This record gives sequence, C-alpha cells and structure tokens, in this order.
Amino acid sequence: MLVKLHPAGPWRIGPDSGDRDRVDRVYHSDTLYSAVSGAMARLGFLEEWLDATARAAQPAVRFSSCFPFHGDTLYAVPPRSLWPPPPSAKIRWKGARFVPMKLIRDLLEGRAVSEENWSVDGPSECLIAQGTQGPYRVSVRSAAAIDRHGAGVAPHSSACLEFAPGAGLWFQASIADEQWNDRVLGAIRLLGDSGFGGERTRGWGHAEVSAGDDLQLTAPEGESAWWMLSLFQPGEKDAVDWNQGNYAVTTRGGRAEGSGELKKTTRMIAEGSVIVAPAAPNGAASDVAPENFPHPVYRAGFALALPIPWRAS
Repeated sequence: MLVKLHPAGPWRIGPDSGDRDRVDRVYHSDTLYSAVSGAMARLGFLEEWLDATARAAQPAVRFSSCFPFHGDTLYAVPPRSLWPPPPSAKIRWKGARFVPMKLIRDLLEGRAVSEENWSVDGPSECLIAQGTQGPYRVSVRSAAAIDRHGAGVAPHSSACLEFAPGAGLWFQASIADEQWNDRVLGAIRLLGDSGFGGERTRGWGHAEVSAGDDLQLTAPEGESAWWMLSLFQPGEKDAVDWNQGNYAVTTRGGRAEGSGELKKTTRMIAEGSVIVAPAAPNGAASDVAPENFPHPVYRAGFALALPIPWRAS
C-alpha cells in the first residue's frame, strides 16, 4: 500500500542534532512506526500491534521512511550503488538527496541520465525537471511562550517545511496480514488529524491521507541486491554479505515520550543503502528504553527493501 500525506500546513521533522533552527527532510521509518504505535494505543490495539510487529519474528507490517512527492512525481533516496552518475560540468549530482522514481527506474535499467533535463533544487535537495519547482521550502517561524499569569514571555523560533501546492510526503506500507489493512490506514488517518512531528500544539503536522497501489519495479535479471527504503537494523537470521554492497550507517537516538529521558542509541543502515543478501532482509526491533523504565520502548529496524540489479561501483 502506497500512502500519500497531503500536508494542511507546515511540518516540523526534528533533526538528529535537535536544533530548533534546523529541520530534517525525511520522516524516518522508526519514527513513523513509533507514531503509528501511539495511534494504535488510542484505538485500543496496542498489545495486538506489538505482538504482530515488534515482538514477532516476522512483522505483519513494515514501513518505508517518508519521502517527498510533488504531483505525480515520487522522490526517493536513490540506490547508493547507482548514484551519483558520472561527474557533469552542468549539474552537481551529489547535491541531490532525493531523485524522481522515474529516473531511478532508468538507472536500474541501465539508461543514461541526460544532464540537460534536470537541475538540483537547493532548498529541498531534490533533483527536479527543468522548469519545475521543488516540493517544499525550509522556513523558520517565530513564536513566543507566554506565562498564563503574565509573568514572562519566552520568544523562540522553529524551522519547518512549507509544502508547495500538490506536494507532500509518501511512504510504502508492506502488510502481510490483511486484518491490519484497515487498522493501519485508520491509525494513519488519526495521525493526519492529530499531527505528525513537532509543534503539533501550533497546528503543524496535519495532513489528508490517500492510499493507492504499491511501488512496482521490474524484477532484476542476474545477481540482485536490496535497495533500502527504510532504516534497517540487521536481525540474527539476516545473512547479509557485508563485504559487498554499498551502504551507510546512521545513529538513532531520541527521548522517551512523557518522561523526556534519553533512549538508548542504535546504529542502523540508512535509507538508500544497497546490501547483498540471498533473501530479502528482515530486520529487527530493539528495546531502547532508558534504564529502569517501566515498560519497553521499541525502535523498529524492520527492512522494507526492493530488489535491484547488483552492480559494484
């Protein structure tokens, strides 16, 4: 199931650094899982949800991270084994963090990229077609916290994403058990009404939700690899050949909801990584609750990956 989130206003996706004047461009899969888990708790399905996902050897539901779209154009972090193309005198390909899926399909099929048709949109870090605009811009908005008794005012500013008309974020949900189809979509719609990300008390993060068919790629011929559309924490049974592939590692942290205590950090394989394995990677969820916390806090590292041709770079 491919889900599109059509923002009704600004979004704030907190960066790893936590700086208020910066904002991330990706709503990561572990954060999406956490948000859906909170929605499942409000809907009365939390224990069933955890049993079917974080506590299960094979999760019934797994999510990609959320990437931008604009109109019919879906952007994604391209496979590291295929990007960037050969250096160009006109375009700095490395400046594009997100690439249209149509162009990624061309790369997978071995077709060359024409530098005449593309440009890098700096604010959104997207590779866009000539004559078009990026899906969003980064803005910094000011606000002030006012003491209810009028004793003081604390001004502050927060960075956010402001989306162009017809733009938003998309993600793919892989659902192995049909009983979760309506529940997952209901949880996403609840989050659309209550808000994703930060500054929800200001009305940020709201979105309308639409769902359609999932991504379709041509099955690769010959040796294949796996292109990660989610964060990935390898599980015990994942037979990954770490001597091959082209992957990057990121460290995920954060704070526990309610108490604000720091969660345990986890090293994870980043989106866009390409790993070589004989079968689709599964991944794992880990308990990252602070010491002496009253209940587990799960960070989802389940893999949502697509098979692509393996070409060493």
